[in-house]
Amino acid sequence: MKGKGPERGLPARAPEPPGSVGEASPGGGGGTWLVLGGGGLKGLAHVGVWEALGDAGVEVDGIVGTSIGALVAALAASGMPVNEMRAHALALDRARVARVNRRAVWINGIRQPSLFHGETLRSLYASILPRKGWGALRIPVLMNAVDLADASTVWFGAGARTDLSLTEAVYASSALPVFYPPQEARGHAYVDGGIADTLPIGKAADQGAGRIIAVDVGSGGKADVREVLRGGMIAVHQRVVAMMMAERRHAMVADWPDTRLTYVRPQLAGYGTFDFEHIPYFLDEGRRAMREALVAS
Repeated sequence: MKGKGPERGLPARAPEPPGSVGEASPGGGGGTWLVLGGGGLKGLAHVGVWEALGDAGVEVDGIVGTSIGALVAALAASGMPVNEMRAHALALDRARVARVNRRAVWINGIRQPSLFHGETLRSLYASILPRKGWGALRIPVLMNAVDLADASTVWFGAGARTDLSLTEAVYASSALPVFYPPQEARGHAYVDGGIADTLPIGKAADQGAGRIIAVDVGSGGKADVREVLRGGMIAVHQRVVAMMMAERRHAMVADWPDTRLTYVRPQLAGYGTFDFEHIPYFLDEGRRAMREALVAS
């Protein structure tokens, strides 16, 4: 089933069953696929992107999401109305997303798995994602995570793995190392998919997409080194990861072989991964950037 932007009603919600090994139906060839990249809270711009696509009547045949892009992809594909998505975004605060693991700041805290409690973020996802899990998604969704054991990229969703619940898969895709603990399952540990590919255009192409709309909300460009150093080792780590991710994204887009790609880059330079104060701007900027890209394409 195609997704045509935000819908008015929500699907009925029931308890989410445990994930099982299976093959969800892929989207098939052709059509428009949306790629929602990772970028922390800046990724809430994806909600505005989805709103703009709905306003323009663009039919989306499938979504590939990474990190927060995986969350927005699942919400959009479930049929959640855009005004409800915006309300969830505006209600976010540090207590619901980034509750500090106090043991991490004690002596020997460096041996802790993460700076923030993973269960806090996982509980947030469980409260807003459809309780029917994968079965509630009306259009195909794919999301990635990285296996810590062998550095392989693992895909969850349509035509891929569904042995993790939807909540677990979204958490795995957004479990940014150092900040959140990995998603552990069946002897494996999964971390943020953006570590390997934060804007997986190639996965959309693999689905036979006739058109790809890729929304890049990741960090990049220059940074104020004084601010980075003042932030301590966590800020330095975050900056290094952002630089590596940006290089991969830019190379992917620059080397893309054909013209079926619409690249959307909202103006998010200078904003942080956990910049709660500017969530309203992120929502509006995503809508603005998508509208501009549609006019130009």
